[in-house]
Amino acid sequence: MTWPLPVTLTGQYATLAPLSQEHAADLAEAANEGDLWKAWYTTVPKPSEIPAEIDRRLGLQKSGSMLPFAVLTPDGKAVGMTTYMNIDATYKRVEIGSTWYRKAVQRTRVNTECKRMLLTHAFEELQCIAVEFRTHFMNRQSRAAIERLGAKLDGVLRSHMRTTDGSLRDTAVYSILPHEWPTVRAGLEFKLAEER
Repeated sequence: MTWPLPVTLTGQYATLAPLSQEHAADLAEAANEGDLWKAWYTTVPKPSEIPAEIDRRLGLQKSGSMLPFAVLTPDGKAVGMTTYMNIDATYKRVEIGSTWYRKAVQRTRVNTECKRMLLTHAFEELQCIAVEFRTHFMNRQSRAAIERLGAKLDGVLRSHMRTTDGSLRDTAVYSILPHEWPTVRAGLEFKLAEER
C-alpha cells in the first residue's frame, strides 16, 4: 500500500489539493509572475515547462517517492506547488520541499498555513518520526523561513548535487521532530494571526 495516500488539506487561506494537469494553466501564469524560474538558487519551471513538471512529479508519486500538491487560494486558483518528497514509508519520514509560490502570495499567510497543514498531517495523521526541509546553502530567504518555522539545522551536505547550470550545490538540511511539533505548531498559529 502506498504511503502516504493522496489527500486534500483545507485551511482558511489555502487548500492543498492533489496535483493534476488541471492546474497547469494557473501554475504557468504563477511561474510567469516575477520570472520565478530565473532565480539561480532554486528550481521553478518555466511557464512552458509546467505540464512536464506536473508529469514528472506525478511519476515520482507513482514510484512512491513523492506526494505532490497544488496550492490553491480560496477562489480555487492554483498559485504554487509543494510536496512531501524523499518519502521513507518504512521509517515514516518525509521532506517538505520542491515548493514555490507566485510572487503575489510569497511572504503571506498562504505559505504559513500550507506549512502548518503539511506538518499537522505529517505528525498527527501520518505519525512521522521526522519532517525534513532542504535548501541551497546560499538561499538565505529560504533558510530564514525554515528557521522561523522552528526547524533545527542538522548539517550541510557539501557538494551535494548539481544545479541546472551545472554548478555544485551545498544543501542545508533541517528537521522537526515529533516532540518539537507542539512548539512549532504554536509558533505557526501565532504567525498566522500576525501576518497579512
